[in-house]
Amino acid sequence: MPAHQANNPLHGVTLEQVVTALVSYYGWPALAHKVDINCFKVDPSIKSSLKFLRRTPWARAKVEQLYIQTKWPN
Repeated sequence: MPAHQANNPLHGVTLEQVVTALVSYYGWPALAHKVDINCFKVDPSIKSSLKFLRRTPWARAKVEQLYIQTKWPN
């Protein structure tokens, strides 16, 4: 397994960091609009979102893709 993953933009970033950053940047309502999953719509929390995303690969892929595509302020 390679020690350096230059082509992986998520290398070293945890799922919790991804969700926390997206919530801070967009807020729950906008995030729920961008990624249409109930854990972002109904009584959202970081803990419940992480639990769902860890069990649901398609939803995790959408969230990770949004994180990669987001233009973060410097």
